[in-house]
Amino acid sequence: MTGSSTEDDDAENARHAEKARKHKAARDKIMATKTGEKGLLIVHTGTGKGKTSAALGMVFRHIGHGYPVAVVQFTKSPAWDTGEARVLAKFPELVTLHIMGEGFTWETQDRARDIAAATAGWERAKELIRDDRHQMVLLDELNIVLRYEYLPIEDVVNFLRDEKPPGKHVVITGRNAHASLIEMADLVTEMTLIKHPFRAGVKAQKGVEF
Repeated sequence: MTGSSTEDDDAENARHAEKARKHKAARDKIMATKTGEKGLLIVHTGTGKGKTSAALGMVFRHIGHGYPVAVVQFTKSPAWDTGEARVLAKFPELVTLHIMGEGFTWETQDRARDIAAATAGWERAKELIRDDRHQMVLLDELNIVLRYEYLPIEDVVNFLRDEKPPGKHVVITGRNAHASLIEMADLVTEMTLIKHPFRAGVKAQKGVEF
């Protein structure tokens, strides 16, 4: 029995090794055709949690490689004490952070103020995207202000199409991404809500949501 078991294990290991060899060969063949580089337009949308979190992951990767980045937050308020703001502030030589919001629209209850804040945030975003210093610009929750029509979608799409430098990555987050942005983006990820503790009465928690 022991000998048979050993032979079976050896045979299974050999099959696994051959399968892995073929998989690697096929993968290497595909990767050999992927030689281009470009600045990407990346959109994170959907009802699930993780849109900003995933975008910040790319920001932190840039920081890790010593690449300058810029972040514009369209709905978060400077009064909010977020974990990402604390961390990003530790890298002033690599990070330009602008917290341009005044809270969510149901908090301000003032459409004119929301439009003014969104407009100021977009003007700053355009400056940062044009600036050759930053390799990546994160426009956090831009999708939200576009959904509420605080900014004209045509202005945003036209600018990104005509003025975004070819080597610059721009990341846009927020629910309900406009179809025009999805169409022109190079990478689109939709976060799907399956379960969320908020529905079970659990409030937003430090280190998880902010």
